Amino acid sequence: MYRITKKETLTPATKLYVIEAPDVARKARPGQFIVLRVTEEGERIPLTIADYDRQAGTITIVVQEIGKSTKHLGILEEGDCLASFTGPLGRPTEIENYGTVVLVGGGLGIAPIYPICRSLREAGNHVIGIIGARSGDLLFWEEEMRSVTDELIVVTDDGSYARKALVTQPLKEMIEEGRQIDCVWGIGPAIMMKFVALTTQPFGTKTIVSLNSIMVDGTGMCGACRVSVGGRTRFACVDGPEFDGHEVDWDLLLKRQRQYLDEEKQALEAFERLATPVR
Repeated sequence: MYRITKKETLTPATKLYVIEAPDVARKARPGQFIVLRVTEEGERIPLTIADYDRQAGTITIVVQEIGKSTKHLGILEEGDCLASFTGPLGRPTEIENYGTVVLVGGGLGIAPIYPICRSLREAGNHVIGIIGARSGDLLFWEEEMRSVTDELIVVTDDGSYARKALVTQPLKEMIEEGRQIDCVWGIGPAIMMKFVALTTQPFGTKTIVSLNSIMVDGTGMCGACRVSVGGRTRFACVDGPEFDGHEVDWDLLLKRQRQYLDEEKQALEAFERLATPVR
Protein backbone atom coordinates (compact mmCIF):
# COMPACT_ATOMS: atom_id res chain seq x y z
CA MET A 1 0.00 0.00 0.00
CA TYR A 2 1.16 3.51 -0.78
CA ARG A 3 0.62 5.99 2.05
CA ILE A 4 -0.27 9.65 1.57
CA THR A 5 2.24 11.54 3.70
CA LYS A 6 1.09 15.03 2.73
CA LYS A 7 -2.05 16.57 1.23
CA GLU A 8 -2.31 20.23 0.30
CA THR A 9 -5.02 22.24 -1.43
CA LEU A 10 -3.43 24.41 -4.14
CA THR A 11 -6.58 25.81 -5.78
CA PRO A 12 -10.32 25.18 -5.35
CA ALA A 13 -10.03 22.26 -7.80
CA THR A 14 -6.41 21.19 -7.43
CA LYS A 15 -4.69 19.22 -4.69
CA LEU A 16 -1.11 18.13 -4.08
CA TYR A 17 -0.26 14.70 -2.69
CA VAL A 18 3.07 13.35 -1.50
CA ILE A 19 3.00 9.56 -1.77
CA GLU A 20 5.32 7.13 -0.02
CA ALA A 21 6.71 5.04 -2.91
CA PRO A 22 10.45 4.43 -2.43
CA ASP A 23 10.89 2.12 -5.43
CA VAL A 24 9.31 4.68 -7.74
CA ALA A 25 11.19 7.61 -6.22
CA ARG A 26 14.52 5.86 -6.61
CA LYS A 27 14.23 5.78 -10.41
CA ALA A 28 11.94 8.73 -11.20
CA ARG A 29 13.12 11.36 -13.67
CA PRO A 30 11.54 14.56 -15.06
CA GLY A 31 8.90 13.98 -17.72
CA GLN A 32 7.86 10.54 -16.52
CA PHE A 33 4.49 9.56 -15.07
CA ILE A 34 2.83 7.12 -12.70
CA VAL A 35 -0.43 5.19 -12.82
CA LEU A 36 -2.42 4.91 -9.59
CA ARG A 37 -5.59 3.26 -8.35
CA VAL A 38 -7.47 4.69 -5.40
CA THR A 39 -9.09 1.31 -4.63
CA GLU A 40 -8.64 -2.26 -5.85
CA GLU A 41 -11.75 -1.86 -8.02
CA GLY A 42 -10.85 1.63 -9.22
CA GLU A 43 -9.69 2.77 -12.64
CA ARG A 44 -6.03 3.38 -13.43
CA ILE A 45 -5.23 7.11 -13.50
CA PRO A 46 -2.06 8.32 -15.29
CA LEU A 47 -0.47 11.39 -13.67
CA THR A 48 2.79 13.10 -14.57
CA ILE A 49 5.36 13.25 -11.76
CA ALA A 50 5.52 16.76 -10.29
CA ASP A 51 8.49 16.08 -7.99
CA TYR A 52 10.38 13.30 -6.27
CA ASP A 53 12.56 12.90 -3.19
CA ARG A 54 14.87 9.91 -3.42
CA GLN A 55 16.06 10.22 0.17
CA ALA A 56 12.55 10.39 1.63
CA GLY A 57 11.26 7.82 -0.86
CA THR A 58 8.33 9.96 -1.99
CA ILE A 59 6.66 11.11 -5.19
CA THR A 60 4.68 14.34 -5.50
CA ILE A 61 1.64 14.48 -7.76
CA VAL A 62 -0.76 17.34 -8.44
CA VAL A 63 -4.34 16.37 -9.25
CA GLN A 64 -7.25 18.34 -10.64
CA GLU A 65 -10.59 17.00 -9.47
CA ILE A 66 -12.62 16.50 -12.63
CA GLY A 67 -14.00 12.97 -12.86
CA LYS A 68 -15.11 10.18 -10.56
CA SER A 69 -11.65 8.80 -9.74
CA THR A 70 -10.00 12.15 -9.06
CA LYS A 71 -12.97 13.16 -6.89
CA HIS A 72 -12.58 9.88 -4.99
CA LEU A 73 -8.89 10.59 -4.52
CA GLY A 74 -9.82 14.04 -3.23
CA ILE A 75 -11.66 12.67 -0.20
CA LEU A 76 -8.61 10.75 1.03
CA GLU A 77 -6.51 12.30 3.78
CA GLU A 78 -2.95 12.10 5.06
CA GLY A 79 -2.29 8.60 6.36
CA ASP A 80 -4.68 6.95 3.90
CA CYS A 81 -3.23 4.52 1.36
CA LEU A 82 -3.67 3.97 -2.37
CA ALA A 83 -4.32 0.51 -3.76
CA SER A 84 -1.53 0.79 -6.35
CA PHE A 85 1.05 3.29 -7.53
CA THR A 86 3.00 2.10 -10.58
CA GLY A 87 6.01 3.82 -12.11
CA PRO A 88 8.05 5.53 -13.18
CA LEU A 89 6.59 5.05 -16.65
CA GLY A 90 7.33 6.61 -20.02
CA ARG A 91 10.50 8.10 -21.42
CA PRO A 92 12.09 10.85 -19.34
CA THR A 93 12.76 14.32 -20.70
CA GLU A 94 16.00 14.57 -22.69
CA ILE A 95 18.03 16.88 -20.45
CA GLU A 96 21.03 18.54 -22.06
CA ASN A 97 22.49 22.00 -22.52
CA TYR A 98 20.41 23.40 -25.38
CA GLY A 99 21.16 27.06 -24.63
CA THR A 100 18.07 29.17 -24.01
CA VAL A 101 14.88 27.23 -23.39
CA VAL A 102 11.28 28.27 -22.80
CA LEU A 103 8.93 26.09 -20.77
CA VAL A 104 5.21 26.82 -21.00
CA GLY A 105 2.92 25.42 -18.33
CA GLY A 106 -0.82 25.87 -18.63
CA GLY A 107 -3.12 25.05 -15.71
CA LEU A 108 -2.24 21.66 -14.28
CA GLY A 109 0.74 21.57 -16.67
CA ILE A 110 2.63 23.83 -14.29
CA ALA A 111 3.29 20.81 -12.05
CA PRO A 112 5.18 18.59 -14.56
CA ILE A 113 7.01 21.61 -16.00
CA TYR A 114 8.61 22.28 -12.59
CA PRO A 115 11.09 19.34 -12.38
CA ILE A 116 11.95 19.77 -16.07
CA CYS A 117 12.85 23.43 -15.47
CA ARG A 118 14.99 22.47 -12.50
CA SER A 119 16.93 19.81 -14.39
CA LEU A 120 17.42 21.96 -17.50
CA ARG A 121 18.76 24.79 -15.35
CA GLU A 122 21.12 22.41 -13.56
CA ALA A 123 22.36 21.34 -17.01
CA GLY A 124 23.42 24.92 -17.75
CA ASN A 125 20.48 26.24 -19.77
CA HIS A 126 19.04 29.74 -19.49
CA VAL A 127 15.49 28.81 -18.47
CA ILE A 128 12.51 31.02 -19.22
CA GLY A 129 9.19 29.94 -17.73
CA ILE A 130 5.72 30.96 -18.84
CA ILE A 131 2.86 29.84 -16.61
CA GLY A 132 -0.81 30.61 -16.90
CA ALA A 133 -4.32 29.69 -15.86
CA ARG A 134 -7.85 30.75 -16.70
CA SER A 135 -7.94 32.96 -13.59
CA GLY A 136 -5.76 33.91 -10.65
CA ASP A 137 -7.48 31.55 -8.21
CA LEU A 138 -6.49 28.59 -10.41
CA LEU A 139 -2.80 29.50 -10.54
CA PHE A 140 -0.33 27.70 -8.30
CA TRP A 141 3.42 27.23 -7.67
CA GLU A 142 4.46 30.70 -8.82
CA GLU A 143 7.25 30.98 -6.24
CA GLU A 144 8.36 27.40 -6.84
CA MET A 145 8.67 28.17 -10.54
CA ARG A 146 10.67 31.33 -9.82
CA SER A 147 13.16 29.22 -7.90
CA VAL A 148 13.94 27.02 -10.93
CA THR A 149 13.87 29.60 -13.74
CA ASP A 150 16.01 32.56 -14.76
CA GLU A 151 12.96 34.46 -15.99
CA LEU A 152 9.30 33.84 -15.22
CA ILE A 153 6.26 35.27 -17.01
CA VAL A 154 2.84 34.85 -15.40
CA VAL A 155 -0.43 35.32 -17.27
CA THR A 156 -4.14 34.68 -16.75
CA ASP A 157 -6.81 34.39 -19.41
CA ASP A 158 -9.16 36.82 -17.67
CA GLY A 159 -6.55 39.24 -16.31
CA SER A 160 -7.60 38.66 -12.69
CA TYR A 161 -3.93 38.20 -11.77
CA ALA A 162 -0.68 39.31 -13.44
CA ARG A 163 -0.84 39.98 -17.18
CA LYS A 164 -4.01 39.33 -19.17
CA ALA A 165 -2.93 37.02 -21.98
CA LEU A 166 -2.86 33.45 -23.20
CA VAL A 167 0.44 31.65 -22.59
CA THR A 168 1.17 31.71 -26.32
CA GLN A 169 1.24 35.51 -26.48
CA PRO A 170 4.51 36.19 -24.59
CA LEU A 171 6.06 33.18 -26.34
CA LYS A 172 5.24 34.64 -29.75
CA GLU A 173 6.49 38.08 -28.70
CA MET A 174 9.86 36.68 -27.64
CA ILE A 175 10.32 34.85 -30.94
CA GLU A 176 9.21 37.86 -33.01
CA GLU A 177 11.60 40.11 -31.08
CA GLY A 178 14.43 37.91 -32.31
CA ARG A 179 15.40 36.32 -29.01
CA GLN A 180 17.47 33.20 -29.45
CA ILE A 181 15.29 30.29 -28.30
CA ASP A 182 16.80 26.87 -28.80
CA CYS A 183 13.97 24.68 -27.56
CA VAL A 184 10.41 25.05 -26.23
CA TRP A 185 8.40 22.72 -24.00
CA GLY A 186 4.63 23.06 -23.72
CA ILE A 187 2.64 21.08 -21.14
CA GLY A 188 -1.02 21.57 -20.31
CA PRO A 189 -4.42 20.94 -21.89
CA ALA A 190 -4.17 19.47 -25.39
CA ILE A 191 -5.69 22.57 -26.99
CA MET A 192 -3.06 24.75 -25.30
CA MET A 193 -0.22 22.51 -26.45
CA LYS A 194 -1.62 22.56 -29.99
CA PHE A 195 -1.45 26.35 -30.07
CA VAL A 196 2.03 26.44 -28.52
CA ALA A 197 3.15 24.22 -31.41
CA LEU A 198 1.32 26.38 -33.95
CA THR A 199 2.98 29.47 -32.49
CA THR A 200 6.52 28.12 -32.87
CA GLN A 201 6.10 26.18 -36.11
CA PRO A 202 6.42 29.15 -38.54
CA PHE A 203 9.77 29.99 -36.92
CA GLY A 204 11.10 26.42 -36.96
CA THR A 205 11.66 26.44 -33.18
CA LYS A 206 11.96 22.91 -31.77
CA THR A 207 8.89 22.28 -29.61
CA ILE A 208 8.25 19.35 -27.29
CA VAL A 209 4.86 18.50 -25.82
CA SER A 210 3.70 15.91 -23.27
CA LEU A 211 0.62 14.11 -24.55
CA ASN A 212 -2.20 13.36 -22.13
CA SER A 213 -4.04 10.80 -24.23
CA ILE A 214 -6.45 8.23 -22.75
CA MET A 215 -4.40 5.52 -21.07
CA VAL A 216 -5.13 2.20 -19.35
CA ASP A 217 -2.18 -0.09 -18.61
CA GLY A 218 0.73 2.32 -19.20
CA THR A 219 2.92 -0.40 -20.75
CA GLY A 220 1.97 -0.24 -24.44
CA MET A 221 -0.17 -3.40 -24.39
CA CYS A 222 -3.72 -2.01 -24.51
CA GLY A 223 -3.25 0.54 -27.29
CA ALA A 224 -5.67 3.03 -25.71
CA CYS A 225 -3.08 5.82 -25.70
CA ARG A 226 -2.25 5.63 -29.40
CA VAL A 227 -1.55 8.94 -31.09
CA SER A 228 -0.49 9.92 -34.58
CA VAL A 229 2.92 11.61 -34.72
CA GLY A 230 4.56 12.34 -38.04
CA GLY A 231 1.98 10.16 -39.76
CA ARG A 232 2.89 7.15 -37.63
CA THR A 233 0.92 5.51 -34.84
CA ARG A 234 2.78 5.85 -31.56
CA PHE A 235 1.89 4.93 -27.98
CA ALA A 236 2.13 7.81 -25.53
CA CYS A 237 2.91 5.54 -22.58
CA VAL A 238 6.05 3.89 -24.00
CA ASP A 239 7.10 6.06 -26.97
CA GLY A 240 6.34 9.26 -25.04
CA PRO A 241 4.76 11.00 -23.30
CA GLU A 242 6.95 13.69 -24.92
CA PHE A 243 6.82 14.16 -28.71
CA ASP A 244 7.67 16.75 -31.35
CA GLY A 245 4.71 19.11 -31.15
CA HIS A 246 4.96 19.99 -34.83
CA GLU A 247 4.31 16.38 -35.83
CA VAL A 248 1.32 15.59 -33.60
CA ASP A 249 -2.08 15.12 -35.23
CA TRP A 250 -3.86 17.41 -32.77
CA ASP A 251 -7.32 17.06 -34.28
CA LEU A 252 -7.20 13.28 -33.87
CA LEU A 253 -5.90 13.55 -30.30
CA LEU A 254 -8.65 15.99 -29.32
CA LYS A 255 -11.28 13.76 -30.90
CA ARG A 256 -10.05 10.68 -29.03
CA GLN A 257 -10.01 12.56 -25.71
CA ARG A 258 -13.74 13.25 -26.09
CA GLN A 259 -14.86 9.72 -26.90
CA TYR A 260 -15.82 8.70 -23.33
CA LEU A 261 -17.35 11.97 -22.13
CA ASP A 262 -20.82 10.47 -21.62
CA GLU A 263 -19.47 7.50 -19.65
CA GLU A 264 -17.27 9.78 -17.54
CA LYS A 265 -20.26 12.00 -16.73
CA GLN A 266 -22.38 8.99 -15.73
CA ALA A 267 -19.62 7.60 -13.49
CA LEU A 268 -19.19 10.95 -11.75
CA GLU A 269 -22.92 11.37 -11.18
CA ALA A 270 -23.19 7.87 -9.71
CA PHE A 271 -20.24 8.49 -7.40
CA GLU A 272 -21.61 11.82 -6.20
CA ARG A 273 -24.99 10.23 -5.42
CA LEU A 274 -23.29 7.61 -3.26
CA ALA A 275 -20.97 10.13 -1.62
CA THR A 276 -23.77 12.55 -0.68
CA PRO A 277 -25.33 11.75 2.73
CA VAL A 278 -29.08 11.18 2.74
CA ARG A 279 -30.86 13.74 4.92
